[in-house]
Amino acid sequence: MTKDKDSVVRSFHFVYIVTFIVGNIIQSSDESEFAVDMSNSGLTQVPKGLPTKTQVLDMSQNYISELHLADVSFLSGLKVLRLSHNRIHCLDISIFKFNQDLEYLDLSHNRLQKLSCHPITNLKHLDLSFNDFDALPLCKEFGNLTQLNFLGLSATKLQQLDLLPIAHLHLNYILLDLQGYYVKENEPESLQILNTKTLHLVFHPNNLFSVQVNISVNTLGCLQLTNIKLNNYNCQVFIKFLSELTRGPTLLNFTLNHVETTWKCLVRVFQFLWPRPVEYLNIYNLTTVESIGEEDFTYSETALKALKMEHITNRVFLFSQTALYRVFSEMNIMMLTISDTSFIHMLCPETTSTFKFLNFTQNVLTDSIFQKCSTLVRLETLILRKNELKDLYKVGLMTKDMTSLETLDVSWNALAYDGHNRNCTWVGSIVVLNLSSNVLSDSVFRCLPPRVKVLDLHHNRISNIPTDVTSLESLQELNVAFNSLAHFPRCGSFSGLSVLTIDYNEISNPSAHFFQSCQKIRSIKAGNNPFQCTCELREFIQSVGQVPSEVVEGWPDSYECDSPESSKGTLLKDFHVSPLSCNTALLIVTIGVTGLVFAVTVTVLCLYFDLPWYLRMVCQWTQTRRRARNINLDDLQRTLQFHAFISYSEHDSAWVKNELLPNLEKEDIRICLHERNFVPGKSIVENIINCIEKSYKSIFVLSPNFVQSEWCHYELYFAHHHLFQEGSNNLILILLEPIPQNSIPCKFHKLRILMTKQTYLEWPKEKSKRGIFWANIRAAFNVNLALITENDVKT
Repeated sequence: MTKDKDSVVRSFHFVYIVTFIVGNIIQSSDESEFAVDMSNSGLTQVPKGLPTKTQVLDMSQNYISELHLADVSFLSGLKVLRLSHNRIHCLDISIFKFNQDLEYLDLSHNRLQKLSCHPITNLKHLDLSFNDFDALPLCKEFGNLTQLNFLGLSATKLQQLDLLPIAHLHLNYILLDLQGYYVKENEPESLQILNTKTLHLVFHPNNLFSVQVNISVNTLGCLQLTNIKLNNYNCQVFIKFLSELTRGPTLLNFTLNHVETTWKCLVRVFQFLWPRPVEYLNIYNLTTVESIGEEDFTYSETALKALKMEHITNRVFLFSQTALYRVFSEMNIMMLTISDTSFIHMLCPETTSTFKFLNFTQNVLTDSIFQKCSTLVRLETLILRKNELKDLYKVGLMTKDMTSLETLDVSWNALAYDGHNRNCTWVGSIVVLNLSSNVLSDSVFRCLPPRVKVLDLHHNRISNIPTDVTSLESLQELNVAFNSLAHFPRCGSFSGLSVLTIDYNEISNPSAHFFQSCQKIRSIKAGNNPFQCTCELREFIQSVGQVPSEVVEGWPDSYECDSPESSKGTLLKDFHVSPLSCNTALLIVTIGVTGLVFAVTVTVLCLYFDLPWYLRMVCQWTQTRRRARNINLDDLQRTLQFHAFISYSEHDSAWVKNELLPNLEKEDIRICLHERNFVPGKSIVENIINCIEKSYKSIFVLSPNFVQSEWCHYELYFAHHHLFQEGSNNLILILLEPIPQNSIPCKFHKLRILMTKQTYLEWPKEKSKRGIFWANIRAAFNVNLALITENDVKT
């Protein structure tokens, strides 16, 4: 949330290389054909067939022992060549005479003992460090490298004028490897380095510091020493070595890396540097040995602004904690960083402190830190990340007297707040608060500084933001990512909120009214939530489209549907649902209107195409087929001579003879008619009864003429009597013409009963319907009958 105010460059060498490569080479050669990486490939020589357009060539960490002109002469556009960590033992730089664009050459960590020089005018970075040179490998041709910024060298002995060939050059960085430096007893050497901004000296990692060289540098701004091993006896040698290097007024940054020392010697080094012009002191990878005891320290006026110590290993297990912590707590500097150590406490300064910035990241500090401490009144930034803090209430009490505190970072602890009967007390000056990566719950919103503007609560256990929070009107930026929130916060509690980070929560249906209620929002990051793509989400998607694109960060790529399964993985911007399915009232009206229109349409079509008649006919055909299958054929076949007896009025005989008979008899249906099958000599009634009894069915052709015929009445009467006597359904009624109910005589009351109970067939006037009519009649005779003939009867 807040940047460390210490401006010291931690690793000058690394920063320079990265800046150079990225800034000057890679940005102009994005295509892969310009960069060739063959590092760590087991090469013993430079491979053939390299692309002629190669600009960046990395062959580091191989087994190459020699370089020849033919290896690189055809690479006219080569700008960067890395050959570190190989086995090159001698080199003639003239092999690069055809590589006039070469700017970066790294030959460090080889076995070079001899070097033949040749000017490469455009060279900016030359690293010859960590090789086997006896003397500094410089020659007069190096004086022509007017663009040189970085120079890395190795030597086992030094002479004052070794660097004279490059004395006129203005270098930014000199790396001097002295791991193999041979110390001559009582013969101190000297070396004058005229112009460089940064000097980095590397000593042997396992040897006690014993270098006795007077090194003087003009315009030195940054000094870095690596691999310093001290005890109480050689401590003065080291301080004497520093006395010349730190004399100049321009040295502002001093860095010690990989240091092993006693506590007594470390305090002496601090005391030596206190009156020096150094403003920023950095110590990385410090190991303390032997013992830790009370040491006198005079906090005189100092130019030192910041002390930064990272990764401290303490090999002393029994010591006075007060002796250790008091040296640091009483320092009269503005910024102190002690991180990645085993400090379990830090003392409150005895007098009003000058500290404005304190950083105790990754220690084991507890809730007792700075309790009832009233001397840190100038402190503006306090960082206590990755410690053992557990009670947010006590953290608030800690700040009570830090009246200038603006930024507090207590992230990556185990902070919690129960909220029971305890009102939190905070200093009112805090505007930036980092509480991320703790175990805080919803109650944290009742224990916050009243004027906080930037609040980071990501990676906690918050499931709901209370709506009745009234003390956060000043809040402008809120980060609640990686929690369990199901809804956006309401801006009624945070009227000044302008930046909200709420991604990686459990929000499925975000409110569509969020942007209306939070008018000051200029940035929201809400992606990677389990969005439920339903009708409710449609309004939110529409509201996103109405705000400027830069307001919703990560849109649309990090906003995807999580459910339902059919939409999972779909971007919200591509999710579409019809308005009809989302409006219940409109859906009901639409379904109702559609159903009504359909019903009316079906009714009209049914009436137009006479569908009821077709349905009745199909029903009759089905029933007739079923009844025919249930008849016992053996009983029927003993007496039957005809399939059907037809009863009709003489006035309808034309229809019978022209329509009915032809259609039945062509299907091999034997018909009994009175004019051809009545037996002469017998009475009409006797013939009627005989014909009905000898026929499988009786067909009555009904019409107004039928009800006026006396004989038709008799035939109907006997057929109806036979129906009840035999218990069979042998009547087929065909309505040739409609018969008004009031026109049926009283003597035809049986006809009335039959027409109400018995299904009858209507003769259709339309020819298109007659196919079904005949199918229904034929269905009544769908029985395989073996009829007897008159000869069989006589026999």
